[in-house]
Amino acid sequence: MAATREAVLEHWNQPSFWQRLTVADGLWALLVIAGSGYAYWFYQPYMDRYEVAIQFGATLALIGWGRYWPPARAFTLAVAALTVLALWRYGANYELRKSAFLLKYLLESQAAFMWMSTLYVLATVTYFVALFSRSEFIGKTAAALTWSATVMGMTGLLVRWRESYLLGADIGHIPVSNLYEVFVLFALITALLYLFYEDRHRTRAMGGFALLAISGAVAFLLWYAFGRQAYYIQPLIPALQSYWMKIHVPANFIGYGAFALAAMLGVAYLLRVGAEAHHPDGVLARVLPPAELLDDVMYKAIALGFAAFTIATILGALWAAEAWGGYWSWDPKETWALIVWLNYAAWLHLRLTKGWRGAPMAWWAVIGLFVTLFAFLGVNMFLSGLHSYGSL
Repeated sequence: MAATREAVLEHWNQPSFWQRLTVADGLWALLVIAGSGYAYWFYQPYMDRYEVAIQFGATLALIGWGRYWPPARAFTLAVAALTVLALWRYGANYELRKSAFLLKYLLESQAAFMWMSTLYVLATVTYFVALFSRSEFIGKTAAALTWSATVMGMTGLLVRWRESYLLGADIGHIPVSNLYEVFVLFALITALLYLFYEDRHRTRAMGGFALLAISGAVAFLLWYAFGRQAYYIQPLIPALQSYWMKIHVPANFIGYGAFALAAMLGVAYLLRVGAEAHHPDGVLARVLPPAELLDDVMYKAIALGFAAFTIATILGALWAAEAWGGYWSWDPKETWALIVWLNYAAWLHLRLTKGWRGAPMAWWAVIGLFVTLFAFLGVNMFLSGLHSYGSL
């Protein structure tokens, strides 16, 4: 009884949410509100009431994100500064991207994506060098490269958004409408998720594995950009001219990024337990993160991804009802989205109710990524349906 009373008193003695707010939190909120207000004033002629509501929600989300994870503030400010610099240099002349040095070699969207791609690949190699050398300095360098790549990629997406409007008001759209753009988004979200867990768990030993998934996305992105000339900005097809795209697609890719991160940590887990079983004094057993840490972060990533994917699926059903007159039509994309959802629902169910852990769940996370990859790419390549506009 005494222990219960002490616990109750400790709970009531905790400072409230408002008491935990700091001056930095208040300044951050004011800065975000000011930036959002300026963006609204500048772009309001292009926005309808749904987009205004989305901007309002995004403003609150950004304030909360910076409050919950302080490194997000520096990231946001860096992206905002580079984006404003690019928009200022562009003015209203899209053709400046070919002649203005700052745009041509750094801040034009395609240039920013090339910097992003290069930096992610360098970060992948550097993380593995840090892992095996156990050098703190090299680890910090890898993290800095990852942050820099993510800043450049996010800047590229925002600048590409403006570039689409410079091409014409009827062409302008949020850059999440084709495979080229969403692969950039996938790389950014996966990197931010990894950086969050790196910061929370104070270890960079997972970095090389997480960045492998991003480097794979970069390889596809480069092939798709130059092999298929996919980097050109194209007008939206009628099916995608909807405010639903602005929330459905990002929610989907939070899920995809989290599932990819979980799969790569599953690979690291399997290597760790294999090394402990067969070569307990070997290099891998010494340098890889503890199995308990990998298992915990893998679970958290899948839980987050499942929540985001559930929201995305609901939003997709609402979009389908508006566009096609029904919430569900058993289109191949919808069917495979349901398979992905059921796969991770079963994973979480067995983890939470049966206590399943270890190698079977790691293998399941790895296989789950291939299921997700087919739902994302395979359906577009091999099946046809209402979502055929997303084909390769």
